Amino acid sequence: MTQLLEILEKLNPWWEGKEFEIGLVREEYLSKIKKYLTTKEIVILNGVRRSGKTTLLFQIIHDLIYNQKIEPKKILFVNFDVPDLANLENPIKSILNTYRQDVCSDKNTYLVFDEVQNIKGWERYAKTIYDSKEPQLIVSGSSSYLLDSKLATLISGRYLKVPVFPLDFSEYLFFNGLKTFRDRLWLVSNKNKIMNNLKNYLSEGGFPRVALQKNNTLKREHLRTYYESIVYKDILLLYNIRHTKILRELIYYLCSNFTGLYSYKTLSELLKVDFTTLKEYFYYAEEAKILFETPLFSYSLKTQSRNNKKIYCIDNGLRNAVSFKFSKDEGKLAENLVFIELKRRDKDVYYWKNKGEVDFIIKNKDQTLTAINVTYSDEINERELKALNEFKDGFKSKVKELIILTKDTEQKKDGIKFIPLWKWLLRYEK
Repeated sequence: MTQLLEILEKLNPWWEGKEFEIGLVREEYLSKIKKYLTTKEIVILNGVRRSGKTTLLFQIIHDLIYNQKIEPKKILFVNFDVPDLANLENPIKSILNTYRQDVCSDKNTYLVFDEVQNIKGWERYAKTIYDSKEPQLIVSGSSSYLLDSKLATLISGRYLKVPVFPLDFSEYLFFNGLKTFRDRLWLVSNKNKIMNNLKNYLSEGGFPRVALQKNNTLKREHLRTYYESIVYKDILLLYNIRHTKILRELIYYLCSNFTGLYSYKTLSELLKVDFTTLKEYFYYAEEAKILFETPLFSYSLKTQSRNNKKIYCIDNGLRNAVSFKFSKDEGKLAENLVFIELKRRDKDVYYWKNKGEVDFIIKNKDQTLTAINVTYSDEINERELKALNEFKDGFKSKVKELIILTKDTEQKKDGIKFIPLWKWLLRYEK
């Protein structure tokens, strides 16, 4: 197994005391992962491909070695996107045997498995490792397939999940040289820079490498490559899709028509595919974290299921790089950005429609409701106000807040909060 050992040595430069790249530190994620590691539960990083999971793993490894003084050889990192590893007859067993025989036989080690969903039956090893109460297991994956029913059954109650998204706006500013502070003076003095960055963030999204890239042509090339990688590795290859053309057409159509209402019946007729296959393909796209659907808000599950859903994309830049765009897309980009931020904040999100339409209804933990419309303008259309008030009239005491996210208007009028989008994204709203 000399060749296997050589591969592992290349993947783990810290064994030989060599420096390794950790990128710009995403403090919020790093802090959460460190906290979870103290519990000895399995820590699972899950999110769309290229959202920064691997870099976060390297940041944790760096912290373990340099801050917590863990012996470097007690940390094994394995990237199962490496074909020579994923194609081994029994990858995890072979790797662990080589590691324990040739590198470190200590029991209290850290096993860091990246893109582990590529290994069939990995969850059985996860349970065995957990039950041994010795190594600390940290895994990452680009698909929700990582957290399917097998895993839930085998290690239910034994893992803590860290959903990883592309950069939020605060992180985007940091990646572009502007570290945010909880200070109003800082906010006022940097407003123009913030607004300029928001314009770019709206169109190019928050994938870390894209945010750091200065060349616009290369940004688009990165995003197209990401898209192809997600569709091929996390959908076509993972689920062994036969009708690849139909799946690609479906994702392209939904990305082009993001924030809009859709029905399975209409899509089935448009793409000339049966209802069952269509629903299955959409499920795969959701599992790959590239698309999300939002149901109509109703206390009746039957009403929810019978009504059309709205569609959103994981990242504005990804959507812009691969889909048909319209000149009026800025408002849709702002709405999509708000949806992803709500998901990042772990909110339960719906839309509502009657005479008017409310973009987002949030179920709060205290069972109250927050209604949000996104205009990304300072000329507020009367229909936005009417829709919010219509919703309030329908649900009365349940409604906690009515919000309109604007470009730069900030006020409170007739029970409605007007909040600039940039302040809301940075959590500076009043």
